[in-house]
Amino acid sequence: MFVRHAAGRGTAPCDERAVFTAVVYALTSGCAWRHLPPTFGTSPATAHRRFTVRTEAGLWRRLHRAVLDELGARGEVDWTSAIVDAASVRAKRGDR
Repeated sequence: MFVRHAAGRGTAPCDERAVFTAVVYALTSGCAWRHLPPTFGTSPATAHRRFTVRTEAGLWRRLHRAVLDELGARGEVDWTSAIVDAASVRAKRGDR
């Protein structure tokens, strides 16, 4: 996925698998985008931009649902318990 401009300029093509791997790493490790290791072969800006585009397209929701459906069909999902993870942040008052 890359853009070509009329004068032949544009962004260089990148390895979509490397971008996907970098995004999954950032999401599962809690790593800040700017601290993504260069070993992924993609820039933090590219990984974050592709994450945002895919989020807006609903990809992660559809992927999660597909995994749950597959595991459910195999009888590998135990719905008898669940874990809820939440964070709280103090709200600011007024315009402080």
